[in-house]
Amino acid sequence: MLDQILRRTSEFLDEMPKSVRKKKGQFFTSRETAAFMASLFDTENLSGTVTALDPGAGTGILSAALIDRLVSENKVSDIQLVCYENDSDVLPLLRENLEYLKQNSSVKIDYKINEENYILSQSNDFEGTLFAKKNPEKYDLIIGNPPYLRIMRKSEEAESMPTVVHGAPNLYFLFAAMSLFNLKDDAEMVYIIPRSWTSGEYFKAFRNYFLYYGRLMQIHLFVSRDKVFSQESVLQETMIIKVKKTDVTPDKVVISSTQTNNDFGDIKSIGVPYDAVVNGDNLYVYLPTNDEDVRVIQVVNKYQKTLPDEGLKMHTGIVVDFRQWNELKKEPGKHTLPLFYSQNIRNGRVNHNPSGKEYDWIVDSVPGLIQKNKNYVFCKRFTAKEEKRRLQCGIYLAHDFPEYRFIGTQNKINYVDRTDKKEMSLPLTYGIFALLNSTLFDKFYRILNGSTQVNSTEINNIPVPPVEDIEEIGEQLIEADDLSTETCDSIMMGVSYNG
Repeated sequence: MLDQILRRTSEFLDEMPKSVRKKKGQFFTSRETAAFMASLFDTENLSGTVTALDPGAGTGILSAALIDRLVSENKVSDIQLVCYENDSDVLPLLRENLEYLKQNSSVKIDYKINEENYILSQSNDFEGTLFAKKNPEKYDLIIGNPPYLRIMRKSEEAESMPTVVHGAPNLYFLFAAMSLFNLKDDAEMVYIIPRSWTSGEYFKAFRNYFLYYGRLMQIHLFVSRDKVFSQESVLQETMIIKVKKTDVTPDKVVISSTQTNNDFGDIKSIGVPYDAVVNGDNLYVYLPTNDEDVRVIQVVNKYQKTLPDEGLKMHTGIVVDFRQWNELKKEPGKHTLPLFYSQNIRNGRVNHNPSGKEYDWIVDSVPGLIQKNKNYVFCKRFTAKEEKRRLQCGIYLAHDFPEYRFIGTQNKINYVDRTDKKEMSLPLTYGIFALLNSTLFDKFYRILNGSTQVNSTEINNIPVPPVEDIEEIGEQLIEADDLSTETCDSIMMGVSYNG
């Protein structure tokens, strides 16, 4: 049955321009992915009549995969399926496909297509308003591939679910939160969604809700992000999650991985302690893929404080160069200051050799665009996916540029400063560099954030050793006179790990 649905979907894709579907955040699941998602459900206790929900059903690929599995196991006698879909282009094919499933299944299938907006039609129930239903529909199984579409903070969908929205929302996490609400107690949902929800302030309210009412049972990662969606060429970093609606926390989460959506026959998996995946206060979801990753998480999470707790903070560079052309200069001169780019971070230090940019200087007449010339640790905000390190840092020392009271920093670098605005001592500056330049913290950040952007908010939430230990690390790094990662690792092993 699934193959027949996929054949029809392929014909639909040939006729519907990808650009049209992209505007809707609409991407269709491959056969292999759909079958794998359906295989994740624990069906041991299912029998008789089973209720299933497919929100954002598209052409019914996931519904077909789920029904295929339930029928093949011969455990249920009746499947009651509800699909949400309001795309007029897709609806005719969805109706045909569901009718095909009904007519060709060996078990009884009753289906309903709800053409309402999935979010808006249930938001009163979700938020518990005066208009909420007393007994909203709940389901035994929910399988979903939600739309991947950023929406405005003032959009109807975002404003209808304020419990889970903070900052810039995306439809996919609104769908995921609503689906968890739609589950029966102790029931499971399987979703394919982007990785982005696992970290960052924008998703914190969602994580608080999702991980309070549900527990992660399995996370499946794609090592390569190419062609996770067959025929779609989607480069979004994507994962499959299995979530159970329960307040009982499992001892471990299964973390599995494959190269792409076409090699589910070669799955690697490990069982990871739950607290090594889900941060205790739901700040983050870590994604370790091997025992070494688990060890890194456990070592770093032993620290009790963060940079801000220790009077330090990472900030983002101030100057957005393409907006400040009038303030930028090609050559030094009177009333100009050096402007630092990520290209000025080289071999652990910060210089002002030519950056390769057209403008390496900035005027001193706009106070909001400049900062005091004092000791900092600079860190590149962006690195290439294939680069060995995500955290690429450099020590900036004020005495290297004694002729300037102020400098400029372009916003593609981050910098660490004291929160009291005083100057960091040399040992503290070197110590912070050693932390960020170490293999331990680079691996931790990679586990935390799969993107190529170094987010200052996330760095500020990473546990760090006490400031006294950081200064001791810095003193040893100064004495070693070697800024290599190997030296940083060796010093931290002796000072920091032992704590």
